[in-house]
Amino acid sequence: MFGLGWMEIGALIVIALLVFGPERLPQAAAQAGKTLRNLRRMANNARDDLRAGLGPEFQNFDPADLNPRNFVRKHLLDDLEDDWNDNKRRELEPVAAAPYAPEPVDELGFGELPPYDSEAT
Repeated sequence: MFGLGWMEIGALIVIALLVFGPERLPQAAAQAGKTLRNLRRMANNARDDLRAGLGPEFQNFDPADLNPRNFVRKHLLDDLEDDWNDNKRRELEPVAAAPYAPEPVDELGFGELPPYDSEAT
């Protein structure tokens, strides 16, 4: 939760008890909850208004995609990962399933000379 461990959450609760006191702490927590709910509602309304204003072409638009880190990951790194996964899958496919299976080649024994083609040289 927000990158906080149990120790940090416990410390925040103790600090809140010291600052607000046991009498006012429930009221402060209720007010914080209401404020958080209002902020979420405003953010959702703003996102819905933005989508409605952009039109049907941008129904799948997510404002988080405008973050440079997400943008680079989505548009640059995903393509690299797809290419890498495709290459790995091709490497793992059996050779017989390939559309151009190579013809079996007889291996030369020790001291045996390869065939000589006079027209090729």
